[in-house]
Amino acid sequence: MSSFELIQFINCKILRNHKLIQEHLWVRNGKIINPERVFFDEKIKADIVVDCNGCIVAPGFIDIQINGGFGIDFSNCESIESGLNHVAKNLLNSGVTSFCPTIVTSPNDVYKNVLPRIKKNKGGSHGATILGIHLEGPFININKKGAHPSECIKNLDAGFQSLIETYSTLENVSIITLAPELKQMDEVIRKLISLEITVSVGHSMGNLKDGEDAIISGASLITHLFNAMLPFHHRDPGLVGLLASNNIPLERTVYFGIISDGIHTHPAALRIAYRTHPDGLVLVTDGVSAMGLEEGKHNIGQLSVEIKNGMALVAGTTTLCGSIATMETCVNIFLKATGCSIEYALEAASLHPAEALGISHIKGTLNFGGDADFVFLDSDLNVLATWIAGECVYKKENVLIKQGGGII
Repeated sequence: MSSFELIQFINCKILRNHKLIQEHLWVRNGKIINPERVFFDEKIKADIVVDCNGCIVAPGFIDIQINGGFGIDFSNCESIESGLNHVAKNLLNSGVTSFCPTIVTSPNDVYKNVLPRIKKNKGGSHGATILGIHLEGPFININKKGAHPSECIKNLDAGFQSLIETYSTLENVSIITLAPELKQMDEVIRKLISLEITVSVGHSMGNLKDGEDAIISGASLITHLFNAMLPFHHRDPGLVGLLASNNIPLERTVYFGIISDGIHTHPAALRIAYRTHPDGLVLVTDGVSAMGLEEGKHNIGQLSVEIKNGMALVAGTTTLCGSIATMETCVNIFLKATGCSIEYALEAASLHPAEALGISHIKGTLNFGGDADFVFLDSDLNVLATWIAGECVYKKENVLIKQGGGII
């Protein structure tokens, strides 16, 4: 189908304005359009009519923290370009239409070799859209390193210049995770925000005030809440306390990634986060190279990883180092654990990450003027098909999608 053709999606429940509504969806030139202009101004009919067979049509999922998958590790990949393409293509199967490839703490040579070769890229049949890089480290607290190699962890001794010396480039970077208790953090955060880079706090021993200071300086995100940070304490709740802090400017929303893979975060913890601060909750996979692969040994960054009993562990230890659950799985686990609405679970994987990146005017919704990135789901929220810019880029086997007189 041509990008300029007018496409009408019928017989569906679409997610718009936090509600599932029985309404047609209209797409042209890769964008969602207002049908009133078609009816009253252009006075034309659709070139193509797609029968959705009663399924849910929701915004495409957006994963802002994924280290790799399907045998590829973004921090340890001989050919990063082909590796990115491989992951981007396979993510379509689980409804992900956009993602931030995440680079964990690594030697300087890795940053200098890999970062210039990861470009923001529009999605399509070749794979999901690349929204920009998420740099998770090395400016973190060694005492909360998780799977990050301790020999590569750094301080901000030279302030913002430390970032330049380490990364060599910040082009195509969308998110940087920092431990807020590091020295010169205020200056670094303000500089990053001026470059339109989202700052996330995490892998931290920071207390609540450290987190509040970082948010006031411009940070707006918490990296995988509950994981790799001080546990909640009633006298000082640490970074977790940001969800209920009254020292955050009223116009600011603190967003937080959370891994609902059934392993990293207990169902009760998911419920606590959801009930405390639902507006900021962002589902992330924190997926590693073994996502989509069988159990065994693999690599993440500079460490050996073992996949055992559905968990990704630092080889020879019981330390979790990432998830192997897809976003489709995370949405379903979160829905069952929290008892939230279907609408909310879907928006936690689409609207909220888009808001956290400041791109909700084009991604994460089915509003008029937005990108026509969406998924077809059944009533159990299984992904049936994935669409990017109004093009069907993945269809589950045996799923029939009627288009005009034929079948896609």
